[in-house]
Amino acid sequence: MAAPDGPLVIGVDSSTQSTKALVVDAATGTVVARGQAPHVVTAEHDSDPEQWWEALSEAVAQCGPAAQRAAAVSVAGQQHGLVALGADDRPVRNALLWNDTRSAPQRDRLIEELGGPAAWAERVGSVPPASFTVTKWAWLTENEPKAAAATRAVRLPHDYLTGRLTGQGVDGGTTDRGDASGSGWWASATESYDEQILAHVGLDPKLLPRVVGAGEAAGTVRSGLPLPEGILVAAGTGDNMAGALGLGLVPGQPVLSLGTSGTVYAVTERRPADPTGIVAGFADAGSGWLPLACTLNCTQAVDRFATLLGLEREATEPGGTAVVLPFLDGERTPDLPYASGLVHGLRHATTGGQLLQAAYDGAVFALLRALDSVLDESADPAEPILLIGGGARGTAWRETVRRLSGRPVRVPRAEELVALGAAAQAAGLLLGRDPAAVARDWDTAAGPAYEAVERDEAALARLDATLRDADALLRRR
Repeated sequence: MAAPDGPLVIGVDSSTQSTKALVVDAATGTVVARGQAPHVVTAEHDSDPEQWWEALSEAVAQCGPAAQRAAAVSVAGQQHGLVALGADDRPVRNALLWNDTRSAPQRDRLIEELGGPAAWAERVGSVPPASFTVTKWAWLTENEPKAAAATRAVRLPHDYLTGRLTGQGVDGGTTDRGDASGSGWWASATESYDEQILAHVGLDPKLLPRVVGAGEAAGTVRSGLPLPEGILVAAGTGDNMAGALGLGLVPGQPVLSLGTSGTVYAVTERRPADPTGIVAGFADAGSGWLPLACTLNCTQAVDRFATLLGLEREATEPGGTAVVLPFLDGERTPDLPYASGLVHGLRHATTGGQLLQAAYDGAVFALLRALDSVLDESADPAEPILLIGGGARGTAWRETVRRLSGRPVRVPRAEELVALGAAAQAAGLLLGRDPAAVARDWDTAAGPAYEAVERDEAALARLDATLRDADALLRRR
């Protein structure tokens, strides 16, 4: 392999199912080494944070000698997870993950007790769904009070891993504004922790990490790791914020990510505050904002339908009038935490392939409904949707997005965009540059483009009517 043009950096993506590490040439964006190690997630949607650390160490070790030449590292992690650490710096219990909706009753009560949806949106930028960390802390204090009482530090997943890299324990620790904005206790209006919300849920602000600014280091790598001691550790961020960095987004570019969760987002200079709760008003990893809508049921839900039908995931067929709302794990967008999957409109003539296509349609439908709310008025409606995530490589996913959106689609060739975004953040810290500009220099958004097709208004109308008519059923506990 040719010598790199610039210094090497490491980007880490600690997701729900695994940790990926990339060693990247900061000058060109070329990936020179990579590693990956799996996680175990329980049926209750929780996970042992220490296995994330073991997976990070294994993924970096797989990168071989290139990792030893790196000059900076950054960690992007799954958002919203609650990591409660005891006095010994070890988790007091498994982390509650983003797709865990058991805190829905606490969420309902918190929204009511603190002024309702509009007040929450104005205060923290979002109406918190059951995935947000604040609802998980409320659940923990009510259902596992001994674990809550033993907690000496509360961290988000990327905070925990960054602290393991730097050696900062329960008395230190850092986070960034992007990931903090998905907690429910960081106020986007003031860009600080909201002491009233924290007091209401009984969380001492001293247990939370310091929010470092864009371009500020979280620390340096401690000794005894498969990384060079003393190299810079960037602030890190949430996975969606890192994905935006990895694409080098500018305002007005819509992104639709198809993974375990589905997300649609864009960067903007305007602080979002959607009182309907459809759009989460996240901060980005810099000084702007990242309005985002997220669904809990995306590729895994559709794959489950394919398995039940005994079909390959691409074995879709056009036609038919069946409607599938694949809300197998409860749903966040629309806000239906108690929902289960629903199939409507079956006929004798309905084929398995048509039913599978209906599952794709249902998964994409909610994301596209939120797209207009995510984009501001200045966005060009002809701007291509950037389609990313594991599903973006699937023909059935791509064609469903084209057919239901009526917009052109581009599929970036760059893979592992979250890890690339973390690498861009590390490179930006090292070079004193804007990480998104670094990623644009790497041309990470380049890829095949697909023209717009006529929007399938009939399918959209069926989905909209079914969702509306089934509302009471889908809200039943």
